[in-house]
Amino acid sequence: MTGNVEDTMILETTKGPVTIVMRPDLAPKHVARIKELVRQGFYNGVAFHRVIDGFMAQTGCPHGTGTGGSGQKLKAEFSPEKHVRGTVSMARAQDPNSGDSQFFICFADSPWLNGQYTVWGKVTAGMENVDKIKRGEPVASPDRIVSARMAADAA
Repeated sequence: MTGNVEDTMILETTKGPVTIVMRPDLAPKHVARIKELVRQGFYNGVAFHRVIDGFMAQTGCPHGTGTGGSGQKLKAEFSPEKHVRGTVSMARAQDPNSGDSQFFICFADSPWLNGQYTVWGKVTAGMENVDKIKRGEPVASPDRIVSARMAADAA
């Protein structure tokens, strides 16, 4: 899967860079909203607040607790895309249409999530850095997204 610079997000984390190719073909509204948030600097400094070994690393809460978001809920865009190692998917509450700014990166295949969460991207480089993110629920002195940017804006 190759992406163009318009659909490539680069996270500079406290563990190193992570490149995510976004999938507007699967979740056009989610991808558009995440690009807006990235360009507003929303994710800069945000913690990986919930990190479960062998499962996933979650981020995107401005409070670092899992309780916050950008204030704009998104309608679910479920697809047949599988949750496998490197999948980037939207976190949500019980309501399927409660996704906002929080997302997670799968450490491993997680088939029980298939069809239940909106997949919007895939890590294409830096998965070894995702693997180094400090674990916990919540995480004590968590790793963070230092900055998030779109590759198209990096020129």
